[in-house]
Amino acid sequence: MGVYAQHDHDNMAGHGEEMQMSPKFKDKDLGAAYGHYLEVKDALVASDEEKAIDHSVMLKKALANVENADAARETASKMAGATSLEDQRGNFNALSNEMAKLVKNGKLAKGEIYLEYCPMANSNNGGYWLSNEKAIKNPYMGQKMLKCGSVKETIN
Repeated sequence: MGVYAQHDHDNMAGHGEEMQMSPKFKDKDLGAAYGHYLEVKDALVASDEEKAIDHSVMLKKALANVENADAARETASKMAGATSLEDQRGNFNALSNEMAKLVKNGKLAKGEIYLEYCPMANSNNGGYWLSNEKAIKNPYMGQKMLKCGSVKETIN
């Protein structure tokens, strides 16, 4: 079993784009949960409903080992039970907000995480998400508006 988001890419050369270092957490359980969160986000970027469900289930399980993660675990559970991509994306903003709280309190040992925002998400109410890279890959709009959004905060 691998620990997601704990990879060390310090010695890898970037090809074409600037290489982004994956963050490392002092709390390995939070690092594992964050890795599953990224998988959920990537599934939503790809508009893959089944993968989003699968990774939401894994995230929910991983959050059981993280302190103060009850709200995030409950939201991951709602995402796992969502019956449509639209419902998953609707719950993803709440999940992202809860994960942002955990990440900010979780003390990164190394690297940076970007808090990104799309003003058009959730019926123009906006939506946040976390990412390891500054490049925008919008989980709310998928391929329709993949690059809609901006970095609002750098967490380190």
